[in-house]
Amino acid sequence: MQYIYGPVPSRRLGFSLGVDLVPLKVCTLDCIYCQVGRTTRKTLERHEYVPTQAVLTELEQNLKSSGRIDYITFSGSGEPTLHAKIGEMIHRLKQMTDIPVAVITNGTLLYREDVQHDLMEAEVILPSLDAASEQSFWKINRPHRQLDIRNIITGMEQFRRKYKGQIWLEIMLLKNVNDNLEELQKLKEAVARIQPDKVHLNTAVRPPGSPSTQIKVEALTQQELEKIRLQFGDKCEIIVSFQAAEQQAYDTDVEAAILALTARRPVTIEDMANSLSRHRDEILKYVTSLLSEGRLLKRQHDKHHFYTNAEANATKRSL
Repeated sequence: MQYIYGPVPSRRLGFSLGVDLVPLKVCTLDCIYCQVGRTTRKTLERHEYVPTQAVLTELEQNLKSSGRIDYITFSGSGEPTLHAKIGEMIHRLKQMTDIPVAVITNGTLLYREDVQHDLMEAEVILPSLDAASEQSFWKINRPHRQLDIRNIITGMEQFRRKYKGQIWLEIMLLKNVNDNLEELQKLKEAVARIQPDKVHLNTAVRPPGSPSTQIKVEALTQQELEKIRLQFGDKCEIIVSFQAAEQQAYDTDVEAAILALTARRPVTIEDMANSLSRHRDEILKYVTSLLSEGRLLKRQHDKHHFYTNAEANATKRSL
């Protein structure tokens, strides 16, 4: 499969079948915490970046063979709403299955009427909003030069009025960057305007794909997040690591599955064990072998060990 991955366990969406609509890494932002790495093409132009029919064909094939799927999720290696035919794909997907559709987006294009229209048939939209001031927006998200945080917030507010599905707004909090009282107050005011069904607080527990040399990406503690959660009210929750239920492994080739998982983002032994429904000791044997062969890389971040695909990591660095 070239455009479809999973099902993989998701903290918010259960077992999610992922759909990758843009090449690595086409995006409207270049966030300092991004696990995928630096943006190689920063753009606001919508195109058919990957062939629509090929994506739909892979989806149809996967739906016939996959086990449990809680959501079909458009996300991936960049900003999915940059794909000009995401609306058509969601519409045609509805003719294949009754599995709900989610779209994980950075929300920067929700001010556009064509993007709003394209997302109307999805059950859940998961936009992100890490800053409500222009200064923090540029510091954290490093946006395309034509983007303005005020227009983005207004766009989310307009979309909320039209859209009948669920909106789960994610806020990525970084220590000593956007966790101060002034920034949090501005974020609360933005949330009050957008009126999402849920607010999800996140922090950078995984190492960024390309660490910033200017700003330290550091996670908040559980206690610090809890204190902030109380400020946002009952709709707000802290999203924690997903604990997978028992399920048959979706890929019998464990080694290939590990390489596929680690090619997309840094993962821990526990992440791999949960995703592949294998005991961590079994996963550890494969990881040890792949490390010795130089096919995996290991990094430490906040006392945890994360593993990445060496070949994919080299490809990202060469782009």
